[in-house]
Amino acid sequence: MIPVRPLAALSSVIATLCMAAQPASAASTQYPLTIENCGAEVIFEKAPERAVALGQNSAEILLLLGLESKMVGTAFWPNKVLPQVAEANEKVPVITVEFPSFEAVLAKEPDFVAAALPTLLGPDSKVAKREDFTKVGVPSYLSPGTCLARKEGTDAYGARDKLWSQDILFEEIDELARIFDVQDRGKALIADLKAREAKLRAEFAKGAQKLSYVFWFSSPSPTADAYLAGRNSASGFIADILGGTNAIQTDAESPAMNWESIIATEPDVIVVAKVDRNRWELDKPEAKIAFLTSDPATSQMKAVVNKAMVIMDGQAMNPTVRTIYGAEQVAQQLKALGLRK
Repeated sequence: MIPVRPLAALSSVIATLCMAAQPASAASTQYPLTIENCGAEVIFEKAPERAVALGQNSAEILLLLGLESKMVGTAFWPNKVLPQVAEANEKVPVITVEFPSFEAVLAKEPDFVAAALPTLLGPDSKVAKREDFTKVGVPSYLSPGTCLARKEGTDAYGARDKLWSQDILFEEIDELARIFDVQDRGKALIADLKAREAKLRAEFAKGAQKLSYVFWFSSPSPTADAYLAGRNSASGFIADILGGTNAIQTDAESPAMNWESIIATEPDVIVVAKVDRNRWELDKPEAKIAFLTSDPATSQMKAVVNKAMVIMDGQAMNPTVRTIYGAEQVAQQLKALGLRK
């Protein structure tokens, strides 16, 4: 398997962008600030001083914005933190890498809670409903990229009716930057992410074969259904950036499918997730590849026969600040395999 190189440091890129462009500084936030967030009106009387980030995306955005001194806790980490903010992250207590209890979050005495997923903050949350935080006077914010309608046949993650894009991520970064009054940092981060996407799109716009992808996050066991990425998910966005398509053609954000159905999609490439939490054995990419190559049925898949299996951080399969880095990981390995120039 092709090794994945470490991600390039973001901090130097942001600094270069800031110095080169020298944009006019954004106006300071005027409090009270009202944010319309996922159907809720949230009011901030001042910049938060004791933020809790529920979910890796929320935590990493705050860290990339240089807000570690304003954070008192994080939870729910599928993967290890981005290397460029690892040192900053060490200053922030981890409540748990899984779902925390509502009481454990309140024990941090937060004045703001940012959540990455509806399972962390929502009607079916395993932590708390939004109104639970409202009742104790704590403003909350849910990633707008995960505010999806529930449709019949979908789970708590809902369904997405159009392809995810970084635009909704930029909205999230901009809003969090305004909440904390660090707009210039938000603009620099957005500029870097835009540049990364533009570079990849330019590289993969050349008329090569249009590849189809399956993105496999994990499974409780080899005989269980596999958790995949739906066609309009962030993984579908990765396939699109790389000039291809998602072989999974369901609007469900995170469908669970049996292997007979997956095999029928006949993907050119299988992207397997590296999930550091190790809840299940198949969180490990090596275990996924071992299953794919040894099972009598999956071993006959075109992608497996051609050894067109690549590894990506599981967090990048979610609609997050990590997604573009995941696209870079896949692109690097496709080139190494000779699937793209």
